[in-house]
Amino acid sequence: MSAVSQIQRLTVSKLRARKGGDPIVCLTAYTAPIAHLLDSLVDVILVGDSAAMVVHGHETTLPISLDLMIAHAQAVVRASKKALVVLDLPFGSYEAGPEFAFAASARAIKEAGVGAIKLEGGCRMADTIAFLTARGVPVMAHIGLLPQAIQTVGGYKTSGRTREEWAPLMDDAKAVTDAGAFAVVLEGMAEPLAAEITKLIRIPTIGIGASPACDGQILVTEDLLGLSVSGRVPSFVKRYTDLNKIIGEAVASYAADVRARRFPAAEHTYALKQT
Repeated sequence: MSAVSQIQRLTVSKLRARKGGDPIVCLTAYTAPIAHLLDSLVDVILVGDSAAMVVHGHETTLPISLDLMIAHAQAVVRASKKALVVLDLPFGSYEAGPEFAFAASARAIKEAGVGAIKLEGGCRMADTIAFLTARGVPVMAHIGLLPQAIQTVGGYKTSGRTREEWAPLMDDAKAVTDAGAFAVVLEGMAEPLAAEITKLIRIPTIGIGASPACDGQILVTEDLLGLSVSGRVPSFVKRYTDLNKIIGEAVASYAADVRARRFPAAEHTYALKQT
């Protein structure tokens, strides 16, 4: 029998132990090709509810269903071997109570094979997080700017701009930590506050539009690749390439070849046999 070393996925316990250590690299993926490309380069792949906007063309994250999120997660899990895959519980799948959250989480783990789930909310979700973790569901929390709550807050706004806003957000961070979350996303948060929270709590913080002092960072992959319907990206995103332009040029070249009939015949594949 040959000794073949199997690649081990990053576990929740190992990621939690990265607090204050090497920065944690996280990106989103919703499809097998992107997950395959990211897998050897990142620690965490988030199957984000941002798929509603990035893949399906909605204006917010709210319309996507749990069934569709699970379908995306199945593709991502099949195409990856190393990264911890986390599924965003979509709006409406967990807010009604801990039992609802557990049912949604159990489906995500059993049907898609994800290693953890993520949900939005601080103090108000602490009981749910505690309920889930007590039943074997690893939870990544999410505080600060909450995309699933934009209809109540009036849009995408940075939180913690003034000192008066700090206390509730610090309470949120402590609440999700004490409830058993293994990490917490800090989104759209003023840098000094995000840095303070990172020092305050004992679990890793994952920043997005927050502070470089966070224990890790996450972005929507399509944002950093410049691949989007609108072509616009949030102000905190560094665009590393412009796939909108690259793909557009490639498709234009293809279309020109088709119109000019410049394609070679595939004789080696489709040649008729001589009788």
